[in-house]
Amino acid sequence: MNATVAPERASVPWHLWVIGLVSLCWHGFGGYDYIQSQLGNREYIASMTEPFGYDADTAVAYFQSFPLWADTAWALGVWGAVAGSVLLLLRSRFAFHAFVVSLVGMLAGMGYQFMNPLPGATTSAVAVSFTLLILAVILLLIWYAKRMTALGVLR
Repeated sequence: MNATVAPERASVPWHLWVIGLVSLCWHGFGGYDYIQSQLGNREYIASMTEPFGYDADTAVAYFQSFPLWADTAWALGVWGAVAGSVLLLLRSRFAFHAFVVSLVGMLAGMGYQFMNPLPGATTSAVAVSFTLLILAVILLLIWYAKRMTALGVLR
């Protein structure tokens, strides 16, 4: 009888752990922000919006006015990225899929927010730059997860 031999696993590069942990911290803050925004935590929201000249009550009302699809997209963007980070650390090839789900949710959610901005908000270079940074991070993580899967590091 022929015994099936399991394929050899690729060794884990040190950068997988660094990228995975940094990604989890980055997206973990996004999860915290999402929870606080959904709970309407005025203290937290004030700390995030008042430095930019926005009233916390206006921001809370704005978040609560999101249609279900936009809120769902925001959740998929946030929690897909958190799941992708965890799956990356678990060396699962499904990290790629979670990051793609995150990208789709992120694009839909951010699209809604740009088309329906917070009342009184103006598009600033800081807001656009931060949005582009978030997008760049998720695109790099998608590429990284795909590359690590191709190398046999993620299984």
